[in-house]
Amino acid sequence: MCLGIPGKILSMQVDAGLTMGVIDFDGVRRDVCLQYVADEVAVGDYVIVHVGFAISKVDEDEAHRTFELLREMRQLDELGWGADEAEAAGPGAERRA
Repeated sequence: MCLGIPGKILSMQVDAGLTMGVIDFDGVRRDVCLQYVADEVAVGDYVIVHVGFAISKVDEDEAHRTFELLREMRQLDELGWGADEAEAAGPGAERRA
């Protein structure tokens, strides 16, 4: 399973020939490669990031909806939702979220 997370571009620069940027993921900032989307994004835009690479541009409303879903998932995890299913699967079974 792959997971792409939306983030807001705070800055962009060229480093060793690659377009890079600082991305804000709902309060967490990371350096990300923007090379795949460099021609279609600017500071203030939102992108979907997968393993350190921006793979597509996304609109702000969609980014905020995704942040809200991730917050809800985190709350369910904190409440132990799914723990019974993982326990029933037995030792060594991976928990799926």
